[in-house]
Amino acid sequence: MALPPQRSISPSASPSALRAIRLQYFIYFGVLGIYLPYFNLYCYHIGFSGTQIGSLSAARSLVLVVFPLIWGTLADRFRTRRSLYILCSVSAVCTWWLYLTTTEFWPMFAITVVHGVFHAPLISFLEAFCMDVLGRARRSYGKIRAWGSVSFILVVVLLGRLMDAFDIRLILALILAGSAVQSITALRLPRAVVPKTAPISGRAGTLVRLEIVVFLFCGFLMLASHGAYYGFFSIHLETLGFSKSFIGVSWALASAVEILVMIKSSSIFRRFSLERVLVFSFGVAAFRWMALFFIHSPWLILLTQTLHAVTYGTFHMASILYIDRLAPDQNKTLGQAVNNAVQYGLGLMVGFFLNGVLYNQIGSFALFAISSCLALVGGLIFGGYTLRCKRTGNGSKMDRDHGHLKRAVE
Repeated sequence: MALPPQRSISPSASPSALRAIRLQYFIYFGVLGIYLPYFNLYCYHIGFSGTQIGSLSAARSLVLVVFPLIWGTLADRFRTRRSLYILCSVSAVCTWWLYLTTTEFWPMFAITVVHGVFHAPLISFLEAFCMDVLGRARRSYGKIRAWGSVSFILVVVLLGRLMDAFDIRLILALILAGSAVQSITALRLPRAVVPKTAPISGRAGTLVRLEIVVFLFCGFLMLASHGAYYGFFSIHLETLGFSKSFIGVSWALASAVEILVMIKSSSIFRRFSLERVLVFSFGVAAFRWMALFFIHSPWLILLTQTLHAVTYGTFHMASILYIDRLAPDQNKTLGQAVNNAVQYGLGLMVGFFLNGVLYNQIGSFALFAISSCLALVGGLIFGGYTLRCKRTGNGSKMDRDHGHLKRAVE
């Protein structure tokens, strides 16, 4: 698993380019701070069942499996990442407003699919933009990505208080407004710098390697384990009697601790290999979900939210860097798209649908017990594979990779 040749810092890595990337992360995750804690809660309030809520979330995730790959292939083959990012941003805005016209399940299901076609590739494109702009400094990715977490915190805290005072349908208009701002500010993104000598390629076959396949499968299990959290955590808290303000604070706390590990990303990856960070993240996720199976106390619930620093923060950063390390230079966009599709698409789709079907039958507590098992299995498989690699001689390659990584951040 040798590192690809290091790319120099892109000419686009100017202060204005970095500001444009930070702004996109800030707006994207600000909008996510509206959608993630409150959209399913909105569906719950307009009378949708657990199965219907899970089906909407699964449909969105299914689109996330397919279309990032299609858009990513087009972006790499024709070198049009920026143009496609702007096109998808604008198209997503133009479809979101349809949510304001209906509260029926099937029309909302159709809107979810169409909106997802255009919204699905945005984050993988943004991750690829960030890697290009940072160049050799890409191990400091967490410091850039932390702007998204700051925005997420601000939004969920403020919105939680608003939702206690206003109709929850307000979130639809706020998401529309935030998405419109993101599409306008996307015009400030730099054009990607691709070496002219690099062959034009967009084939997913270049990513079919054992280490990538094993990681993607384990990552799929990790994100499937998050299905109960992302799909039903807010509903879980409301059924326990907590206010929307408490719900907002819970989500905000998770993002706050996530920021701490992101701004320390250089130090973390200088000291620990990507494989060790990933295995540790799996283990903490298994513990976190099992804790939610047992506890009712608000303080203990908040305590488990601090583990988000590892179950999302370190896992997400290590995943982005792991795929960037293994993907060929000419397929960086596609590499991030495949990673995003398998984990946040297929993984969350299965997690959402499974939890949606089971919610009415076994309740939210049992959902977290199942989530713990999924994370544990993923960690055991990935940990076992990396241990096997070391025993069969590939461990030296991992050590060299870690050495390259340390030099990149020093």
